[in-house]
Amino acid sequence: MAEAATTASEDGALARVPSVALVVGAITSVQFGSSLAATLFAQLGPGGTVLLRLASAAVVLLALGRPRLRGRSRSELGLACAFGLVLAGMNLSFYEALDRIPLGIAVAIEFVGPLAVAIAGSRRRSDLVWVTLAALGILALTRGGVHALNGAGVALALLAGVLWGSYILLNARLGRRFAGSSGLGLAMCVAALVALPTGIAAGGSQLLDPGSLALGCAVGLLSSAIPYTFEVEALRRIAPATFGVLMSLEPAVAALAGLLVLGQGLSLRVLLGIVLVIAASLGAARSAAAAPIAV
Repeated sequence: MAEAATTASEDGALARVPSVALVVGAITSVQFGSSLAATLFAQLGPGGTVLLRLASAAVVLLALGRPRLRGRSRSELGLACAFGLVLAGMNLSFYEALDRIPLGIAVAIEFVGPLAVAIAGSRRRSDLVWVTLAALGILALTRGGVHALNGAGVALALLAGVLWGSYILLNARLGRRFAGSSGLGLAMCVAALVALPTGIAAGGSQLLDPGSLALGCAVGLLSSAIPYTFEVEALRRIAPATFGVLMSLEPAVAALAGLLVLGQGLSLRVLLGIVLVIAASLGAARSAAAAPIAV
């Protein structure tokens, strides 16, 4: 009964929030969380930072969702495990990329995943217009090419993008099979366990430093617990293709977070990219109301 009451309360609160607002809130939270995470790299490295992020988010989601394994089918548990593996891989590859290239550019390159989902799921000409605008914005944000960037950072960002596309598709399925954040809580536990070896190797004893722990918990809330919960709810109501185009806001918000938190400047080309991806996101937001609701 307690689990049911918690789930009902959580679902009721988020169900009253518009889908587009949930996605925008998730984007803002995760990008400012990522910029905060970059400040931990000197002490913990990307691997240690990812571990604290996933572990703290798992604790919060387990407390909120109180998921139970009993009564779950093998396919449901397999889905949660697959989602957890994708979460771990996506976070590890992205943070390793972020350690090598600027935040706004890393997210712009990573956006190939959501963009591919949007293109694959497009059914209307207007959707292709928004995808084209988003693609132009991404090219501007990457300054027209990646030849001057760290090669490993670019490759890791591309890997994170592939996993991000998988994340969108699996997230939509998870939201249909699990109530509230219970499925996400299980997946986050799997992700934290997968990240444990690399996290300990990178962070070592610094993982127990009170300051690092506090900052890591903040990163976990901003970058995982809050945005992933919002996205699970949003993907219950809008099509993955529409969600993928809405995520075109990510590079713009990342560039802004990089400026405000990390002092990474914005060139005129980057500002042009921000305008283009915002235009694409506004167009996608208009299409979201007409998108089919997942059942």
